[in-house]
Amino acid sequence: MRRLPGVNRKFLQDIWNLTRDYWHSEEKWQARGLLAVIVTLNLAFVYILVLINKWFNRFYSALQNYDKTEVFSAMGEFCLLAAFYIIVAVYKLYLRQMLEIKWRRWLTQKYLTAWLKDQMYYRLQLTDNYTDNPDQRISEDLRLFTSYTLQLSVGLLNAVATLAAFIAILWQLSGTMVIPIGNHPITVYGYMVWVALVYAVIGTWLSHKIGKPLIGLNFDQQRYEADFRFSLVRLRENSESIAFYGGEKREEQGFIARFGKVFSNYWQIMQRQKSLTWFASGYGQIAIIFPLVAALPRYFSKEISLGGLLQTAQAFDKVHDSLSFLVTSYATMAEWKAVVDRLTGFVGNMREVSGLSHGSDFIRIGSAPGLDVSELQIDLPDGRRILSGLKLSLSAGDSLLVAGPSGSGKSTLLRTLSGLWPYAKGNITLPETKDFLFLPQKSYLPLGTLREVLLYPGPKAPVTDENICAAMSLCKLDFLKEQLGRVEDWSHVLSLGEQQRIAFVRALIHKPKWLFMDEATSALDEPTERALYTLLKERLQGTAMISVGHRGTLNSYHKKKLTLDGAGHWSMLNL
Repeated sequence: MRRLPGVNRKFLQDIWNLTRDYWHSEEKWQARGLLAVIVTLNLAFVYILVLINKWFNRFYSALQNYDKTEVFSAMGEFCLLAAFYIIVAVYKLYLRQMLEIKWRRWLTQKYLTAWLKDQMYYRLQLTDNYTDNPDQRISEDLRLFTSYTLQLSVGLLNAVATLAAFIAILWQLSGTMVIPIGNHPITVYGYMVWVALVYAVIGTWLSHKIGKPLIGLNFDQQRYEADFRFSLVRLRENSESIAFYGGEKREEQGFIARFGKVFSNYWQIMQRQKSLTWFASGYGQIAIIFPLVAALPRYFSKEISLGGLLQTAQAFDKVHDSLSFLVTSYATMAEWKAVVDRLTGFVGNMREVSGLSHGSDFIRIGSAPGLDVSELQIDLPDGRRILSGLKLSLSAGDSLLVAGPSGSGKSTLLRTLSGLWPYAKGNITLPETKDFLFLPQKSYLPLGTLREVLLYPGPKAPVTDENICAAMSLCKLDFLKEQLGRVEDWSHVLSLGEQQRIAFVRALIHKPKWLFMDEATSALDEPTERALYTLLKERLQGTAMISVGHRGTLNSYHKKKLTLDGAGHWSMLNL
């Protein structure tokens, strides 16, 4: 028989790699204890099914014999069994869900930490093997992984336990069947067991043949759905720019094209699942009558009673269900395999990216108060060199303007100095404090109150609203003072110029020793630019500033000017 969805050594190793850490984590005893209780409840559930199976024989035999006392006694027994059945059924599901959400919480924390550590979220985008939609890996795939892993594992345990319990009952109830073949009849012991086995094997093989394409289709569906959802979020984030461009038609075409992939792939899933449902439904319906037909010869020969016939049919059904576990779970297993592949790919990509030359490999933290750069070369991901042999020295209170044509590597130099850019070699010595603040052209404004936006990423010491408002006044944001506690999507509420002034408020609040500014005043008029740079010089006298910009007006605010040509050459000028 062919292998089931991805059930091979590599797949099992992938599952083990994804699961082992949790079961050896700080939560291991709680997790193992919960799992032990879940296993116990599932075995108890199987035992109750065995008792109910025996009850069928007792009850229907009593009915056949018109034994009123035995009938009512059996009904009382059933009420007790039903009560235990309900209690166990409720808590085995409840505790499984408890373990699932605890496991998911732990995995989410682990993956979030790995994704955010060393700017992994940023560096993943620099490689050719960029993991599509890492947010979905963390939010959706981890949910599905924990759910499917427990669901299928516990289901397999139930199937094995049920098979072990009922195959003995079915063997005992089956008796023997004599198959006349010429003058040498063949006696088959426990023939109902063999019938159930053959029936299940045929069903499993056919399910595999029909359902195998679902593995790849489910993998693609998750990706297409995430791409479509991400494109909708992008429109919301850039709604004003799109509205100015009048790009609605172009965006609509892009949405339709992406949803076209969702629709086309889902249609293929529908067709394949329809075929699988045709087979599974027919297979299941035949299984209802099949054991009765197979057991009727013994009933008509009066070897078993009506209760025995029904008990045999139910035992056959349990054995058949156990052996057919893979048939009924095939679609879930196919999606589970796709989830495991996506998570394994995500982990593999993070591991590969972490192996790239990282800024920390050539950045040294020293006791000197300044920044020293020597023999620094910077490349692009495709290998093209944009800066070679840079030598640079800055002290506290110095100011440097980085200029050059677009694409010459100005912003990439800032990324390299801060340790973000992995495609660089050389020596960079930073002050021991490494007290940096970066002001980009478009500031990141997190969701939350305006107060949280202004204090992002978090102050080194408590800051009062009075201090915040004073900084806002200096940066000409007085009109926002009364809205510190207001929650908004501030990146859409404030203009680009106002967002750049928000960044300068942060600089005044945080008072960093090193301030990197990448086109930080591009959306401001020259008088406002002059006022803000003057403010920095007055309020942050010990702060070293490194600015990237094109405007000639920036020259007067800096002591040195570094000019890049994008071909690896550079020149330094004292202003």
